[in-house]
Order: sequence, then C-alpha cells, then structure tokens
Amino acid sequence: QVQLVESGGGLVQPGGSLRLSCAASGRIFGDTVMGWYRQAPGEQRELVATITNGGMTNYKDSVKGRFTISRDNGKNTVYLQMNSLKPEDTAVYYCNAKDRYISSIDYWGQGTQVTVSS
Repeated sequence: QVQLVESGGGLVQPGGSLRLSCAASGRIFGDTVMGWYRQAPGEQRELVATITNGGMTNYKDSVKGRFTISRDNGKNTVYLQMNSLKPEDTAVYYCNAKDRYISSIDYWGQGTQVTVSS
C-alpha cells in the first residue's frame, strides 16, 4: 500500500552539499520512524539518520554536524540535507519507514546514488 521513492542524489565535489527527498505514495499511520541508510560498494548497509513522528533524531557519529534529517508528516516526506560531503559518504542511499510496534510495517525505497568525488 505504501511505496517510497527517493530523489536528489548525484555527483558532488568534496565539501559540497546535496538534499535527498523521499516521498511516500500513501499515508503512513501509527508511531512510525523514518530514516536513511546507505550501502557503499563491498560494505554492509548502515544507518545514517532516523527521525520519529515526534521529531526526535538520531545520527551515525561520522555524519553528526554535517547531515540533518527532517520530515513533513502532512506530505509523507522525509529529507536528508547533506553538507560538507566527503568521499567516504559515497554510497547508495535508501529511505526507510518502520512502525515501532507492528513488524510488518517496514518499507524501503529503491535507493539513490550519491557520489562525492573531485
């Protein structure tokens, strides 16, 4: 019923910025945590940032102070503002929506490529 579509990825130079967006095709109900994950070539998928429906945030240590996650519940959209990008940020970024109590509510987007290179 719910599909997530990411956009905003691309190629950027070190120190540059990108803003990722993730739009849901349907309403997301309940106590939902939305987040961004990433997977670099040859590495495990990892958490980048999460945000609750109340606006509480959590970040991977290496992106604190550089990335900002936000959401618009009325638009069913989550954003990731990425500043001061580094080559090690290069990865496919995935949007996720998960209910805290209902395990079957766990949606993923198709991913968007972020490449940081001079």
